[in-house]
Amino acid sequence: MKQYVLQRFIQMIVILFGTSFIIFFLFAMLPGDYIDSNLSLTPERAKELKALYGLDQPMLQRYFTWLGNVFQGNLGFSLKHQESVTSLLNKYVWNSFIVALLALFLTWTIALLTGVLSAIKQYSLLDGIVTFFVFAAMSFPSFFICLLFIKWFGVDLKVLPVGGMIDTGSNSTGLAYILEVGKHMILPVTILTLLSIGSLTRYFRTGMLEVIRQDYIRTARAKGLKERVVIFKHALKNAILPVITLLAFELPGLFSGAIIMEQIFNWPGVGRIQLESVSFRDYPVLMAFTLFLSCLTIIGNFLADVTYAAVDPRIRLK
Repeated sequence: MKQYVLQRFIQMIVILFGTSFIIFFLFAMLPGDYIDSNLSLTPERAKELKALYGLDQPMLQRYFTWLGNVFQGNLGFSLKHQESVTSLLNKYVWNSFIVALLALFLTWTIALLTGVLSAIKQYSLLDGIVTFFVFAAMSFPSFFICLLFIKWFGVDLKVLPVGGMIDTGSNSTGLAYILEVGKHMILPVTILTLLSIGSLTRYFRTGMLEVIRQDYIRTARAKGLKERVVIFKHALKNAILPVITLLAFELPGLFSGAIIMEQIFNWPGVGRIQLESVSFRDYPVLMAFTLFLSCLTIIGNFLADVTYAAVDPRIRLK
C-alpha cells in the first residue's frame, strides 16, 4: 500500500508541474493583455508597464519566474483590481468554497440514498419518480432553474432572498451573521445540488443493480442475513467503487459550474472575478484560478486512487 501511494504521489507531482507549464504557455501565447487592451495608455507608457511587470522578457524566463513566485505564495499581480492575486482570490474563493462544499455533501448524500433505494425497488413507483426528477434536473439549463427559483421563492412567495450574501445594509455579527449568510445560501446550494445530483444518482443506481445480481449477494441472503445488512454492508461497498473516481471531478466541477449561479444570484464568489478577468484580459488572475482548479482535480484524483486502493485490495496488490 505504501509503495502504491508513493507511486501515485510522484505521478501527481509530475502532472502538477506539467499542468503549470501548459497553463502558463497557453495564456502567454494569447494575443494582447490588460495593458494592450487599455486604449488610454500611450505606446511609451505601455512599454514602461510591460517592462515593469516583466512582460517583455522571454517566455521561458517568465515561466520560471512565475513558478518560483508561486512556490512563495505569490500568484502575480492583478492589473484590473490593483492588488495581488493571492489577496484577491483569498477574499472570494472561500465564499465559493462554502457553497461548493455544502452542495457536494448534499449531492452525494441524496444521490447515494435515492440511487440505492431506486435500485432496490426497481420499476416501482419510487423508481419511476426518481428517474423522472433525475432526468428533469439534468435537462433544464442552469440559468433557467435559477430564474425559476428566484420567481417562485423570491418574488411570488417572498420567503428567500434572491441575491447577495447578506441583506443590504446589514451590520449583523456572530450567530446572526451566520444565519443571514445561510439564508442567502439556500437557493444557490439547492440549484447546484439539483444540477449535479442527476448523473450521480444514475451511477449509484446502475452500480447497485449490477452488484445485487451477483452470486455472493444471493449467498448472503441465503445465509439469513437481514436485507439491510446485505445491501449496506455487502452490496454498497462494491457498488460504490466505480463512483469513487467521480469524486475527483466533483469539487472542481462545482467551482467552475458556479460561475453562472454567482452571476445570477450576485454571490461574491471567485467565479465573478474570473468572468471580469476574461473581459479585461487580466491573465494573472485567470492563470491562478485555472491552476487552482487544476490542482483540485489532480489532488482529487490522487485521493480517489488512494481511497480506491484502500477499499479494493485488488488495486493495491497489483
